[in-house]
Amino acid sequence: MKKLAARRRSPLALMVLLLLGLTMTGTAYAALQPKADPGTSAATSSVDDIAAGEALFQANCASCHGSNAQGGVEADSIESPGPSLIGVGAASVDFQVATGRMPLNAPGVQAPENRMNLKFTDEEITQLAAYVDSLGAGPAVPDEQWLDLEGADIAEGGRIFRTNCAMCHNSSGTGGALTRGKYAPSLMNVDEQHIYEAMLTGPQSMPVFNDNNITPQEKEDVIAFLKDVEDGGNAYGGNSMGSLGPAGDAAFVWTLGIGLLIAAAVWLGRKAA
Repeated sequence: MKKLAARRRSPLALMVLLLLGLTMTGTAYAALQPKADPGTSAATSSVDDIAAGEALFQANCASCHGSNAQGGVEADSIESPGPSLIGVGAASVDFQVATGRMPLNAPGVQAPENRMNLKFTDEEITQLAAYVDSLGAGPAVPDEQWLDLEGADIAEGGRIFRTNCAMCHNSSGTGGALTRGKYAPSLMNVDEQHIYEAMLTGPQSMPVFNDNNITPQEKEDVIAFLKDVEDGGNAYGGNSMGSLGPAGDAAFVWTLGIGLLIAAAVWLGRKAA
């Protein structure tokens, strides 16, 4: 017993215990870490695509994001170069470039969607995404099976949207104002793939909804709900007033009501005279 106790007090015992703890932690992390989002990534991209993407990046993006996509030192500042793109994934590149948000025309608090600013073809966007994804794997471009909306549950999508998205994008997906000059853009007439990618990557002020938060099927349900609203599924007759919700209705009733009250006051005043 004395020999065993002496071994327990040995400095080597602490090192062995620490090594075992690190080994078990690493093994558990490797086994339980979230799986990569399904989709197309650099793993399935050719060497030629990655090389072509690097050439496009150096010519069009490196001036802001750095020659190695490492970004600026003060990436949160408007005056500084763009943020690091290492680990953002192919989905982020596809969303930002295919919607015309990037390359950014001028510094600002938010990069607006600009379909007139599309500077790359679909093939070039794929190449850019492949190159950036090769620097550090991230969320992949979603598979078509989550974008065809076949078998999607619109009601469930509406529930998820109202719980997670309506506070910024409005209950009808028409967008809304945020703080410091930022805003949540309208989700009407947005491509299904870009809606999915936005949920997956969390651009700008938007939170990230990975597959542990909202599953691929639930993302498809949300997209189906938005497309149903876009097709008039949220209209109940009369003028929709831009689907602005209760605030728009209240403003209309208030304006009409005040006008009627003023007219009544003028009429009563003239009658009394």
